[in-house]
Amino acid sequence: MASFCYWEGDTLVLNILGRPRANKTKIGKVIGKQLEIHVAENPVRGKATAHLVTFLAEEFGVAESAITVVFGVYNVNKQLRITAPQRLPEIIAKQRQGTTGDLF
Repeated sequence: MASFCYWEGDTLVLNILGRPRANKTKIGKVIGKQLEIHVAENPVRGKATAHLVTFLAEEFGVAESAITVVFGVYNVNKQLRITAPQRLPEIIAKQRQGTTGDLF
């Protein structure tokens, strides 16, 4: 995999580097093969990951049930699958325009 995200049919697979305890929940920059996301929640018993899923559901225009945490519920390194996103955040839309093949 050469990118932080790729498509499997209508499902977007996204590799994330979570940054809990942030002042504001927001999408950060690409670091290696992960997208940094700052999360305004403490990493206690999966609360930060749950907050992240809620935030991303809004960003991608999907229900929370359309997002699956493949791994990393209790870790900063995560992989998520987002089924049929209705919107793409700018950083992902730019990635899609800049590549071809399985990576957008």
